[in-house]
Parts: sequence; C-alpha cells; structure tokens
Amino acid sequence: MFAVVGIAWWHWAVFIACVLVFLALDLGVFHRRAHAVGSREALVWTGIWAGLALCFAAALVPWRGEKESLEFLTGYLIELSLSMDNVFVIALIFAYFNIPSQHQHRVLFWGILGALAMRGLMIGVGVALIHLVHWLLYVMGAFVLYTGVKMMFVATTIRPEDNRIQRLVRQLYPVSPTLDGQKFTTQWQGRRALTPLALVLVMVETSDIVFAADSVPAIFAVTTKPFIIFTSNVFAILGLRSLYFVLANALRQFRYLKTGLSLVLVFIGCKMLLDPHDLPPRGIQVDIPDSASFLVVGGILLASLIASVLAARRRPPTVTKASDRQ
Repeated sequence: MFAVVGIAWWHWAVFIACVLVFLALDLGVFHRRAHAVGSREALVWTGIWAGLALCFAAALVPWRGEKESLEFLTGYLIELSLSMDNVFVIALIFAYFNIPSQHQHRVLFWGILGALAMRGLMIGVGVALIHLVHWLLYVMGAFVLYTGVKMMFVATTIRPEDNRIQRLVRQLYPVSPTLDGQKFTTQWQGRRALTPLALVLVMVETSDIVFAADSVPAIFAVTTKPFIIFTSNVFAILGLRSLYFVLANALRQFRYLKTGLSLVLVFIGCKMLLDPHDLPPRGIQVDIPDSASFLVVGGILLASLIASVLAARRRPPTVTKASDRQ
C-alpha cells in the first residue's frame, strides 16, 4: 500500500509547465505551418490527449490513491462531455465568419490558453467560496439541475451576428473586413485594426465562459479537491481542440447527444443535492460511490451515441428530384 503524497505548490508548477511545453510543441513544431486538420490527424491527436489523461489517472493511483484517480476520470469524462455543445457553437462561429480550415487550429490554440486561465480562476474562486460557505454546494447543485432540465426542453439558438461581445469589440476597436493570413491584427485604412480572426478568438473565449458556468460547478459533485478539478478540466480542454476537428462536421448526426448531456446534468445536479461533499448531515443524504457516478455518466453518454447511430441508420435516404439536379 502506497502512502499518500501531499500536493505541494511545485506539483502545480510542474503540471502547468508540462502543459505549456506540450502546447508549445503543438504550435511550434507539429502545426508550425498553417494547414487544414484532417479527420485522421485529429483522431491521432484526440487519442494522444486521451492517452495522456489515462496515464495521469494511472499515476494518481500510487501518488494519491485509487479514489482520487477515479474522481479525476469521472471529472474528465463530465467536463469533456459537457464541452460537446461548445464544439457546435465554435463550428457556427467559424462558419459565420468564413474562417478557412487551415486557420482554425490557431484560433483554438490561443483559445485554449485563455480557457485554461479563466477556468483556473473560476475553480479557485469556487473552491474558496465553498470552504467559506459550505451550503453553496446546494446552490450549485440546484443550478446544474435547472440547466439540465432547461437544456432538455428549451432549444438553444446561436446567432453570431447578434452577439453583444462582437458589437462591443467593433465599437471599441476597428475591425478589418478581410483576413490577413493567421494574423490577429493588420493595417487597415492607415491604422492598426483587428482582423476577423481576432474577433472569432474573442467570441470563442466568451463562449467558453458561458459553457464553463455549467461544467465547472458540475465537477463539484465529484470532488472539491482543487488539483483534481483543475487537472481534469485541463485535459478535457486540451482534448476538446482535436475533438472539434473530428466532430465539427458530424455533430449534427448525433441527434440524441443533447438529450444525453441534459440527463448527465440532471444526474449531477441531483447528486450534488443528495450527496454534497464536506457538508454536515442535513436532511436526506444518499451516498453515491464515485464508481457508480462514473458508470452512470459513461452509460448515459454511450446510450445517447448508440441511439443516435441507430436512428441515423433507420433514416430513409434522401431522394433527389430530377428537377432539383438541373
């Protein structure tokens, strides 16, 4: 039996440094030249990031114990699954601004750096508030439950042209009408201006904040340990970038995925209300093991994906009229 090793500040520093090194290699070596990321390349990178997450979970077993390793895996699965909706939103933003596929990787790369900083801040504030005001977990649980029910019954509409952040940026800073390669700024009408690529980056960052408001509270149903929460979020965000190029064009085919995600949020919200961590017994409490949470979340997602694939196969083929072909 291994002794549990305490988490010191340098553990955080080493983890963040490793992430920055991986990202630097990604942009500076593997994606130094702008190119369209194909499905095969995206699948390879998705497998690499998922493999690194599994290796990290395995390393946690002798370091912090099986319980925290399972908490990490459950949190990673929750964060990655709840990021699926973000993939669809990012695809809409790229399509609206007509961003070529060879420039999309650069936007997602810098978007990840901003997302890591913002999520780290949100996690730090959330953990601090929970330790000061324990009953805040009940509020988070109710919010997550409400979000899950709302997602199930209310259709989400995204209209980039009506985005307030886009209008605000255009008011504060000039934006050129055309791209200038991979640059975020350019010379336009004799002055420095943002390119549409920079505007897309701002919208991707703000969309992540919106989705983080749902996903970050959800992981508190699994654990309140800052290191586990942060690392699971980081690996999910890193995997989301490559997963985008795999799912962006096929996400519409998974018609039951949104239902599955809403059920995941409902389950997580109920778990937070019935099994709050670090709170004294109050009212009805149900001890839901971490292994059960992992199986439930994974089972819901797998069932929604299988149901989507079966529904797509049963869908009758589209018949094209002769008049439409002319």
